[in-house]
Amino acid sequence: MEGFLLIDKPAGMTSFDVVRRVRRATGCRKIGHGGTLDPMATGLLPLALGRGTRLLEYLSDGDKAYLATVMLGVTTDTLDAEGEVLERKPVPCFDREQIESACEFFRGQIEQVPPMYSALKHQGQPLYKLARSGRSVERAARQVTIHRLEVDLLELPTLELSIACSKGTYIRTLAADLGDNLGTGAHLTALRRTEHGPFRIEAAIGLEDVEDHDWSLPFSGLLPLTMAFAGWPRVELDGDAKERLRQGIPPTLEQIRLPAEIEPGTRVVLLTGEPLFATARFEPERPQEKRGDFKLLKVFHP
Repeated sequence: MEGFLLIDKPAGMTSFDVVRRVRRATGCRKIGHGGTLDPMATGLLPLALGRGTRLLEYLSDGDKAYLATVMLGVTTDTLDAEGEVLERKPVPCFDREQIESACEFFRGQIEQVPPMYSALKHQGQPLYKLARSGRSVERAARQVTIHRLEVDLLELPTLELSIACSKGTYIRTLAADLGDNLGTGAHLTALRRTEHGPFRIEAAIGLEDVEDHDWSLPFSGLLPLTMAFAGWPRVELDGDAKERLRQGIPPTLEQIRLPAEIEPGTRVVLLTGEPLFATARFEPERPQEKRGDFKLLKVFHP
């Protein structure tokens, strides 16, 4: 069994809780998730089954999109609704133009300090464990990109935001920083992930759909491995190239059909029809020594 399952995670569960339940339902022991969602959060959680777990690193590089609800005027120690209240401030009667002006500051590339309540580690210890023991440590700011930050609803003291961002972005931190910019403080009260790399929430299914299925039969919700590479050029191999790949030798240009003109350094998928054989980087200038025109990244053997 291999492929991707897109789960619409309910609130109150950890990402690993979802993995555990899908393992129990499917009987597949090799399952991983494509990016942690906090227990409070809901929405798109991609799961990789079987050989799909080898592709999770590609998913982690992808952009993500969220719907976030933010409450102004209240700050918490976790930056979300599950934490202890630290401070309350009055919220002025901001109009949409003032909120938009504050949001503009966070669009594009920004510096963001990860929250103490996160899984990042300091000297081998997860930050959230240090935070629970009352400790706080210096965290280096990281550069992230906010591709989209739109105000969907303004009902003070609540904002509903639509966000698209790069990997490594903490929406809790974005909410708190936005509150600081407005001078009121803020915390995240709800979060729903709607996009993750090539995947969309519209294709996600509930846990009950997985648990109710008879897994001795095919399951239409199991997506092929190639779904992880939407947007990558697909390079079709001939018979000789397939045999070379089985021996760990990348193909030459004479053994493939390039989909279009591609630049050196481009990452591609090597396949025959739908079965995925390998991922590779196009490097036509590398010294060949019978090693082909591509540098192999991962090889699969259907």
